[in-house]
Amino acid sequence: MFASMENDVLRVRASSVGAELQSIVLKKDGTEFLWQGDPQYWKGRAYNLFPICGRLWEGKYTYAGKTYEMNLHGFARKAEMTVTENTADTLVFRLESSEATLAQYPFPFVFTVSYRIAGSSLRITLGAENRGDKPMIFAVGGHPGFNVPFGGKGSFTDYELEFDKPGHVKAVALSSDCYTTEHIVMLPLLDGKIMPLRHELFDNDALVLTDMGPGVTLRARTGGHSLHMAFPDMKYLGVWHAPKTEAPYVCLEPWTSVPANYGRVDALEEKRDMLTLQPGAKYENTYTITVK
Repeated sequence: MFASMENDVLRVRASSVGAELQSIVLKKDGTEFLWQGDPQYWKGRAYNLFPICGRLWEGKYTYAGKTYEMNLHGFARKAEMTVTENTADTLVFRLESSEATLAQYPFPFVFTVSYRIAGSSLRITLGAENRGDKPMIFAVGGHPGFNVPFGGKGSFTDYELEFDKPGHVKAVALSSDCYTTEHIVMLPLLDGKIMPLRHELFDNDALVLTDMGPGVTLRARTGGHSLHMAFPDMKYLGVWHAPKTEAPYVCLEPWTSVPANYGRVDALEEKRDMLTLQPGAKYENTYTITVK
């Protein structure tokens, strides 16, 4: 099932499978900003991540001494979700725990994805509610891909990322098979804030950034359209496209947590930067995409 909304500036469409965005179109000239999926590179478009971000070592983790299995980025991205609101400017999707989710994640929950448009901005709110009787350990994140170049004009290497806050952006060093390590390295940037895009950046999979400030702009140095993503309450930002390809897109992925460490099956209670929600409590984290 698909649901859509639009205003005078944007037209947005999403699927009930994973509440995944399908399209972000600037109505003025028909420019599609969202990557449309291609099995040659990546068939996804904009995953919503819950209850983990990234990979688990051997696809496993432990909780309270029991071992569980879960796929990359968690189960929400492939789950059929219920549309609970569809108005001119708002879409809300809802996923509740079930026998299938409890088999891989032992917490009763409600997970929601809300989309709201105002002018040229799309706000994405990821929400969680603990329906159980013990603290719930989880992470949330986004995984939207964007066409580069916008509108098919120009080339990938014409584009750059500019971080809102000049400073010392850091990257979590990854192993060759895309697990995190304990090492943090400085990310070399032009003028302390600009990362020119080139395909070789992703030969070792994603860049996982931290201390990157509250937002980033994706744009061509030659001018034209640009896209700004604000993620003030996300600790990490993944930047990715399919490794060792010349894929015409880039994913900007705001996360609260990171993949498992190399060589270690995580105990969920000790997993890096996970969130904890008390029984009956609710949580929300919002990031915003603005096109210009």
